[in-house]
Amino acid sequence: MISRIEKKVLSGGKILFAEACDLALHCARADLDRLLALARQVGSLHHGKSIDLCSIVNARSGRCSEDCKFCAQSSHYSTGVDSYALVDPDYVLALAKQNEAYGVSRFSLVTAGRAVSPAFLREVASIYRRLGEETSLAPCASMGLLEPETAEMLVEMGVRRYHCNLETSASFFSEVCTSHTWQDKVATIEHARRAGLEVCSGGIIGLGESMEQRIELAFELRDLEVLSIPLNILNPIANTPFADLPALTEREILITFALFRLINPRAIVRTAGGRNLLAGQQKKLFLAGANGAIVGDYLTTSGDGLKKDIDMFLNLGFSIGSREK
Repeated sequence: MISRIEKKVLSGGKILFAEACDLALHCARADLDRLLALARQVGSLHHGKSIDLCSIVNARSGRCSEDCKFCAQSSHYSTGVDSYALVDPDYVLALAKQNEAYGVSRFSLVTAGRAVSPAFLREVASIYRRLGEETSLAPCASMGLLEPETAEMLVEMGVRRYHCNLETSASFFSEVCTSHTWQDKVATIEHARRAGLEVCSGGIIGLGESMEQRIELAFELRDLEVLSIPLNILNPIANTPFADLPALTEREILITFALFRLINPRAIVRTAGGRNLLAGQQKKLFLAGANGAIVGDYLTTSGDGLKKDIDMFLNLGFSIGSREK
């Protein structure tokens, strides 16, 4: 089975949904190393040995109206997360410059909440202006659901890329969130693109979805032609509905990353929150085809630190930077 798929994908063919499902089932029992080797080969074929790094800052925290069952920032759950209306701009600039010094190429302001208003965007415009004046980082935004007006405002402020995770497949989304829909997420991606923004979209694995539903998500992202795909691994938060979900096995995680690489060969498959749950084994994610990462801390959980991340990537033979344009 793997030999047939290997020949197909290395010659430029597209893996089919049924083939990906069969491969996942087969590699749950055997041949995991062959799958990971193929994923690495496909990644190197399309992206060389570069790794694309970005970092984020929690620009507006807590008190979110949405009921996403994994999220520490939802007002529906008592998680004790810090709440504030707008991060200190000086802190943002200091963090951005620290990331820039380590070779990080993108920096995103992320806000809790269903969406942002034009009035809020006018508040953060000065932060983006300073980022543009004082750093060489590509500015990004992740601010919930967009309307055409807010997408256009972001472009005018110099934002280049918009992030909106689908979170999970369309078939499972209602099990994760009921206050907005999967289709709302797709509409945001479309609004962002029409305004001239690049798009970053991925999801979270370990929410109780099946492997088949993870594969559905990978194909949905391929159909949407997303070229930056962050994959989070659920880091359960106390007092959220998903606090007690069983952890995914290392094998499940590696199979998932490898399949996302095979299904989306031209995309940056980016490790995100939860990779430090694998501790010293997280390097295997990059041996499974990942060629991008969010580095530093995440929104409400800590990462491994910039220096430790950079050292790991260099030891794996990556060059810091990206061929992605």
